[in-house]
Amino acid sequence: MIGRPSFVTDTDLVWVPAQTTTLGSDAHYPEEGPAREVTVDGFWIQRHQVTNAQFADFVEATGYRTVAERPVDPADYPGAPAENLVPGSMVFRRTAGPVDLRHLSQWWTWTPGACWNHPRGPRSSLTDRDRHPVVHIAFEDAAAYAAWAGLSLPSEAQWETAARGGLPGATYTWGADPEKPGERRANYWHGEFPYLPESGYGTTQPVGSFEPNGYGLFDMAGNVWEWTTDWYAEDRTTGPCCVADSYDPAQPQFRIGRKVIKGGSFLCADSYCMRYRPAARRPQMVDTGMSHIGFRCVGN
Repeated sequence: MIGRPSFVTDTDLVWVPAQTTTLGSDAHYPEEGPAREVTVDGFWIQRHQVTNAQFADFVEATGYRTVAERPVDPADYPGAPAENLVPGSMVFRRTAGPVDLRHLSQWWTWTPGACWNHPRGPRSSLTDRDRHPVVHIAFEDAAAYAAWAGLSLPSEAQWETAARGGLPGATYTWGADPEKPGERRANYWHGEFPYLPESGYGTTQPVGSFEPNGYGLFDMAGNVWEWTTDWYAEDRTTGPCCVADSYDPAQPQFRIGRKVIKGGSFLCADSYCMRYRPAARRPQMVDTGMSHIGFRCVGN
């Protein structure tokens, strides 16, 4: 651990043993398949998602500015309204009532001034949120923190193997069966999405608020999505691809690579996005953080 910050200790990292296991799923969303056997070397991974307090230590030590805090180059966003070409990030806002779930713009708002230490906008702060996972983190931000800490970001295979907690083929991080009424297995959306969460849900929670998986890892389901190093492809047949092959075909004007994010978040509702499972995966443009995207690191 020489050269790492003082908070990165042996107790912060959990060993995941080498193994051959089945990753992916053929039973849920198409991008998760095909399920296949993968051999993964043993590795260390952080027990918790990186917190606001840990990221603040990084910023204080280095003076780092996240992507959400930097000036925006209009050339990167052709056709974008001028009022959006300012530093900021995407913030989740509850709706007033039921909405058409096909239109994400009803609950996501581009918010100037939103960033890791102003998570809801320029007037918000991190008061009483030191142990919440840091959010509004673009891929570059997560990689910079990992390098400073003497760590790195996980591959998709590493992340998913760790999330399964030694339960090959299990649908959830805790086993084969969904959460039962009255259980608190993970911080995903409980209630009517996106307007009426049950008490204790609908936002991030301090890391470690729910029981760990079989490897002793917390929040591998829900709370916030986590970055991996893999470029996104529409399914798992090709494995990691080049940056150009990860571009969003639905937005050809944006030549921005997309990485795989894993784990789901506090916004994953069974009625809309049942992606708080180890096999689940989503693409995320590398230059874009949101109020439900964070990360954790693996040991080098």
